[in-house]
Amino acid sequence: MRRWYRRVRNARAWREGCCAIAALQLCAAAAFAQVQDYPARPIRVIVATGAGGGTDLAGRGVVKTMSEQLRVSVFVENRPGAGSATGTDYVAKAVPDGHTLLFSSGSSIVMNGFLYKNLPYDSLRDFVAVGFVTAYPFMLITRADLPVSSLAEFVTYAKERPGKLTYASPGVGSVQHVWGTILFRSLGLDLLHVPYKAAAAAHPDMIAGRIDAMFDNMSASLKFVEAGRLKALAVSAPGRASQLPNVPTINETGLTKFDGESWMGMFAPAGTPAPIIDSLRNMLVNVVRDPEFAARIERGGGRIMTIEPQHQQQFLRQEIERWGRLITQYGVTAE
Repeated sequence: MRRWYRRVRNARAWREGCCAIAALQLCAAAAFAQVQDYPARPIRVIVATGAGGGTDLAGRGVVKTMSEQLRVSVFVENRPGAGSATGTDYVAKAVPDGHTLLFSSGSSIVMNGFLYKNLPYDSLRDFVAVGFVTAYPFMLITRADLPVSSLAEFVTYAKERPGKLTYASPGVGSVQHVWGTILFRSLGLDLLHVPYKAAAAAHPDMIAGRIDAMFDNMSASLKFVEAGRLKALAVSAPGRASQLPNVPTINETGLTKFDGESWMGMFAPAGTPAPIIDSLRNMLVNVVRDPEFAARIERGGGRIMTIEPQHQQQFLRQEIERWGRLITQYGVTAE
């Protein structure tokens, strides 16, 4: 009886092992077929901000090169709202098949967890990084006729008029709002925040003299500074921007410490098959190596950003910790 039981048990174990191996083979075959057929239809790249801003412009540049390489329609869909949380959450809940992606700056991925109490997504849980593509400095810009020519003069002018000067952003919770608030509070300034639906919507009011200042992505505002329609007082990068060599960094002024670049990257919903992620990563590597794409980014004041896949999650965690501390320290909220 015992021998018979052992034979039955061994046979059952053998059958279960065969079934498990077959299941693994089927999964591998399905994954292989999935990536072989990818992309099976047009790819939507969600930008969770309005059209015309820095993230939107950079995203469209990436999408243009993606379309050429994948030979399939790749298009940007703007889904702004709630400081970019609306569009980001949309991608977090999308079918993880590589046909709905997120192109984002650090605001929605890094900062929203500290700005909103009931955020419907978790950046580290709900997304997988496809790749980080570009990094841009921010500029403190003012209307051209504001009677200041340096950050020190701006600080003096604003302190003499507490609560009177205005600064724009593309919405509460946007990186322009968060970084601007951190910068101004670190300088001891009291400015009135005026949110817009997109960065591009604020520029005409600044040019017309209705808004005093903005801490904005260089890619979105450089053309106005170069044309003399807006004035740049300082940049946020570790070093001066080659496009504006006479504009000092914030740290160079000695008035406060602020060192940051607005990076941008592509993310897929968690659960997207690894072969598709690998395919997208290879595609992004080709994008950033494209001379025309790189030249376009550099003309806009940015730089190409490459982080190896094995270091991407660590970088994301470090950014979350860094900006989380500053948001808490300066009491920035979006609610």
